[in-house]
Amino acid sequence: MDDLLMRSRMSLPITTGISPVPSQPLRQKTQSGAVSFQQVLEESGKKQGLSFSKHAAGRVAQREIELSQTGLDRLNEGLQIARDKGMEDALILMDGSAFIISTKNARVITALNSRELQGKAITNIDGTVII
Repeated sequence: MDDLLMRSRMSLPITTGISPVPSQPLRQKTQSGAVSFQQVLEESGKKQGLSFSKHAAGRVAQREIELSQTGLDRLNEGLQIARDKGMEDALILMDGSAFIISTKNARVITALNSRELQGKAITNIDGTVII
């Protein structure tokens, strides 16, 4: 490969995801007046909207689960309830469908419709939110 071409490709930044630009600074002060990294990280995570993993998006399409904007808003409400209760991996039941959500990164891990729920055991979750 040409050295000039190789050097130009080596100088390109590597992007691993899309990071939202906060509309306002994420600053919280502790009792001592300092801002901790953990607080800023948690606050930025709470402001991000719900996202779907590639697996979950495929399952929603494959299992013909209909999600409107109202449904996504309700899933976000369920996510907030799960976070408030301290859950990390939550099962959210909504309109006969089930969504397993990681509250740490606000990501839907998988989705099941009512047919897949019957006779199944769901493990590795911290709790269930019914909305």
